[in-house]
Amino acid sequence: MGAAPPLWAVLRRHSGLLLVLLLLVAAAAAQVVDVGVILDRTTWVGNISWTSIELALDEFYADPRHARYRTRLKLHLRDTGPDAIDAAAAGLDLLKNVGVQAIVGPQTSSQAKFIAELGKKSTVPVISFSADCPSQFGQNPYFIRTAWNDSSQAEAIASLVEKYNWREVVPVFEDDDSNTRFVPDLVDALRQVDTRVSYRCKIHPSDTEDDMRRAISNLKLNWTTVFVVRMSHALALKFFNLAKDEGMMGQGYVWITAYGLTDIFDVVGSPALDVMQGVLGVKPHVQDTVELQNLRQRWRNKYRSENRGTSLSEPTVSGLYAYDTIWAIALAAEKAGYVNADFQPSVRNNGSTDFDRIDTSEAAEKLRDALLKVNFSGMSGQFQIKDMQLVSVNYTIINIVDQKRRFVGFWTPRSGISGSLNTKVDLDTIIWPGYNETVPRGWLFPVNKTLQIAVPVKAGFDEFVRFENGKAMGFCIDVFEAVVQSLPYDVPRNYVQFRDATGHSKGTYDDLVYSVYLEDYDAVVGDITILANRSLFVDFTLPYTESGVRMLVPVLDRRKKTAWTFLKPLTTDLWLGTGAFFFFTGFVVWCIEHRTNQDFRGPPASQIGTVLYFSFSTLVFAHREKIVNNLSRIVVVVWLFVVLIVQQSYTASLSSILTVEQLQPTVTNLEEIIRNGSYVGYLNDSFLPMLLKRLKIDESKVIPFDSPEEYNEALSSGRVAVIVDEIPYLKVFLKKYCRNYTMVGPTYKFDGFGYAFTRGSPLTSDISRGILKFASNESMDELQKELYGDTSCPDKDDSQTSSSLTLNSFKGLFIITGASSMLALILHIIITVYTHRHDFSSDGSHSSWHTWLAILLKIFHEGDSPSNTPVKDEPAMANVGGTVESPASPPDSDTDTGSPPNHIITNLDSYTDTGSPPEVGTPGREVAVQDAEPLSFAYMHSGSGRSGVASLSRSGSSIRRRQISME
Repeated sequence: MGAAPPLWAVLRRHSGLLLVLLLLVAAAAAQVVDVGVILDRTTWVGNISWTSIELALDEFYADPRHARYRTRLKLHLRDTGPDAIDAAAAGLDLLKNVGVQAIVGPQTSSQAKFIAELGKKSTVPVISFSADCPSQFGQNPYFIRTAWNDSSQAEAIASLVEKYNWREVVPVFEDDDSNTRFVPDLVDALRQVDTRVSYRCKIHPSDTEDDMRRAISNLKLNWTTVFVVRMSHALALKFFNLAKDEGMMGQGYVWITAYGLTDIFDVVGSPALDVMQGVLGVKPHVQDTVELQNLRQRWRNKYRSENRGTSLSEPTVSGLYAYDTIWAIALAAEKAGYVNADFQPSVRNNGSTDFDRIDTSEAAEKLRDALLKVNFSGMSGQFQIKDMQLVSVNYTIINIVDQKRRFVGFWTPRSGISGSLNTKVDLDTIIWPGYNETVPRGWLFPVNKTLQIAVPVKAGFDEFVRFENGKAMGFCIDVFEAVVQSLPYDVPRNYVQFRDATGHSKGTYDDLVYSVYLEDYDAVVGDITILANRSLFVDFTLPYTESGVRMLVPVLDRRKKTAWTFLKPLTTDLWLGTGAFFFFTGFVVWCIEHRTNQDFRGPPASQIGTVLYFSFSTLVFAHREKIVNNLSRIVVVVWLFVVLIVQQSYTASLSSILTVEQLQPTVTNLEEIIRNGSYVGYLNDSFLPMLLKRLKIDESKVIPFDSPEEYNEALSSGRVAVIVDEIPYLKVFLKKYCRNYTMVGPTYKFDGFGYAFTRGSPLTSDISRGILKFASNESMDELQKELYGDTSCPDKDDSQTSSSLTLNSFKGLFIITGASSMLALILHIIITVYTHRHDFSSDGSHSSWHTWLAILLKIFHEGDSPSNTPVKDEPAMANVGGTVESPASPPDSDTDTGSPPNHIITNLDSYTDTGSPPEVGTPGREVAVQDAEPLSFAYMHSGSGRSGVASLSRSGSSIRRRQISME
């Protein structure tokens, strides 16, 4: 016989069997943790969840990582059906008779409400992966929701609404406990994005088809076409079929399904896909991993083996939550250690009912604490409990098109709506109901709806709105009609007068606006001023008229025309300044021309007259004196330029004073009215009394009026000193009475006229955009010209009164002419001194300044010979080197020698002030001046000298001819 094989060889040969035996031993030695499961197996949620729970339990302990766990979960299923009482009874049975340490799976909120109270009383955690959490559950520390928070889903839906700028949304939901918290969360989230929820549509589970049809018909009567739906699958399928029959699944409508209903496409399949074309759905985002794909295959095999004939191919998100919940409880049980059924009698166990006699479990509470700390990566994502529910992360947005679910984007807490999880990009193209890619505007005109538009009844200013032969007319009506006709849809409308049986207005404008708030009318079209207090009750469009309030006052011609009106164009300082420069300029010209120009010589009286005459004759450019010096010419040219400007300005100002009426308002501000205690008028049935009271106008001093004619009568008679009204009314008044009145004072800002609609009316925004578009074209200008007139009536105030010209206006000109005159005078003095420098040096170097001044005055007085003056008609001189003897002078009183002195005139090429002195030693030139004095006035009038003087003064004669004549 052969030797027996060694023991190690035997063990190696049977290692697989040995491992199984070890596992069985370990399983037998593991501590059992009883966990109750309450489901309704008659529903798809119950079936999907139970398959996921069983699969999760098997796979958790089959995982090698969990092979050495000392605890094992043992599930106790109770199939209770949908009834909440049955579920509560099953929970009580699990606590009292089984002693479970945790209860999993109340499917509905109504069931969870009772079982959560049992868990709180027994300190046993109640864990739900499908029940929605009513607000009171948040106060129960033993109710744990292993599903995402509904408030995060509400934020995702609100972000989607905000992206497409829908201003109103209608929630459509099942009237049960499942939406107790979701709908308020949705309303709050929509309010954060400035979207209103004016109506909520509740569908009760027991509603018949007729009840649902009535609810759908009510939806059609509203403007809003954006709906957020959340209800059970069976009820939702019935609802959408009826909505399709009513034509509400076509173009222009928006349907968004919240999670809880979005799984209908997985569960129901084709029937739901057929009827819900174009619907958007929101569901928690689950990362598609390899592990999840393998799980789907295992789950499909197990589910189909248990549910023959089903078409469901994968677990829903709630099924994944159920799977992860079992793993979390198993991890928590192992972490909590040995959990024994240690129920202790309750401190209130002497009650008369089983509910009062429930015992408590410290071990279950320990399990609860461990469960709240579990954190692992599950099939649905990261599993972590916070605030007694699973932490939510991202949502997926799906679009139903042609029997398919298209993933068009995501919502993340960080980026909001986006086409990608990691970057901010736009959503994929969405196919809306009616197979339309154009984003619906979010509202449609209600079926068989005719707008009832109220029109105010006015006693005056019917240019704005009036009724003629039963038809509304006027500027406000014309603008509204033009805007409505430009809309891309038809708006049936009917104008109704806001009047009583007697034909008078039923109330004030505030009453008219409030009647829209009461829904007596759909809108108000008329001269309705946009005010803050009115906007609390209605929505106003943008204004279509000029805004603001001003004062209307009479005007008077304040300027009196007298005999001295001609002095008013210039102020006193300008008159004096101009006169001073007349004298100054004449003086400078005289100083420069006196030595060389015979027109500026003679007796003092004659010279003064010449200077004055020359200066003032430049005012009309009529001066006859010849200017022979270049410096003088510069002075005169600059001065004539100044005179031209001053003269033209004077003429223009005087013309304005004599021909234009200087109309000025009788009142310029309200302070003057208050100080004088004058009366103030305003338009009756308006908001102006409130404004006047705010401006501290005494209420006893205000008088209402109704029409432009009453305005004119009150102002012209002096009954009131001023009318305070809105600018459009004042412009209509001034169209008729422009000459006698004007608008003055500051403009008190208001928003102008607008159209009023009911709160939330979608027409408001479209009409506002239409007003902006209409106001920019010529049609609006034509209507305004018809209303206000073709010619403008300018304001008449103090700023329009032509005032006198001041010296400051011409300061620059006077500085220029003064500087040029002074510079010319200084240059003339310098040149003269330089030319006669030998006269100063001949008196010796020790002469005093008195002597120099006397010499200078003598030079200025004596001047140069007239022959030094260039002759205009003779550009060249012949025989310049010769000498000519001048006629004899009469005897002087001081030096009478009995014979006239001889005047030898040489150097006929005499230089001017701006020329060069003669060169000394020039050949052909002889200087032999016997007497430097000019011809005296007496000699010029004597018989012997007349011929010479006559020839000297003859215009156009040359110097040579004058010399021959004097000879």
